[in-house]
Amino acid sequence: MTTLKCGKYRLDLSRPQVMGIVNLTPDSFSGDGLQGDTVRAIEHARRQLEAGADILDVGAESSRPGAIPTPEDEEQRRLLPVLAEICQWGVPVSVDTYKPVVMRAALAAGASMINDITGMSQPAALQAVSATDCAVCVMHMRGVPGTMQLAPVYDDVLGEVRGFLGDAVARCRQAGIEDERIVLDPGFGFGKTLEHNLALFFGLTAVAVDGLPVLAGLSRKSMLGAITGREVGERLPASIAAAVIAAQKGAKIIRVHDVAATCDALAVWSAVEQGASNE
Repeated sequence: MTTLKCGKYRLDLSRPQVMGIVNLTPDSFSGDGLQGDTVRAIEHARRQLEAGADILDVGAESSRPGAIPTPEDEEQRRLLPVLAEICQWGVPVSVDTYKPVVMRAALAAGASMINDITGMSQPAALQAVSATDCAVCVMHMRGVPGTMQLAPVYDDVLGEVRGFLGDAVARCRQAGIEDERIVLDPGFGFGKTLEHNLALFFGLTAVAVDGLPVLAGLSRKSMLGAITGREVGERLPASIAAAVIAAQKGAKIIRVHDVAATCDALAVWSAVEQGASNE
């Protein structure tokens, strides 16, 4: 699939699309949360766009390990004023939520993708998006954010993640969501040890059920800290390396905090790839 239908937008998947993170939570693992400051959040979103983001991903509830769920009304209070502005910019806007009520409100405000960490596992979530033309990103997570990293165990992490995503795709199709609107996310760091994450990364193409596009979210994550020994604020080089490797392994959307640096790295990789193909 070379195009993702994302509301009124069409994302060209012939090259990796960069998704810029806009974090509206008070307790982001990466320290970039902008809870309660609509002006700064909109300014940050504008900078992400100007830096080269193809799509913005806005989240108003933390899903970091140990996170406590946010009430629906609070999530909407953080989210909707920002969406009211940035959905007018002529760029696809994704909303990171698993709550059907919030999905409906976000889509009514102009969002063009729903990014669901629970893999569209709720019937009401499927109902919220099925009658629209928005894109849906279904992610794998073992457990819930509050406890997911305590002791995750798999017999076959690649097989189990692919099986979960396959079931999620089947749910979406049954609800009337077309393949051209579906994105898959293996969920790096969501109920997985370093070894699990590395196995998924190495075999990234194996989770691409029926050739559907894969989103890779590795930016600043603890797996990079475990590899490099760096604190979260010092993981830019590792995040760039992870983004380029993800592109090499076929990821079609790269979700990042550091848009400009990632775009530059991907531009160099793409130029080399094109040069090699023209020889």
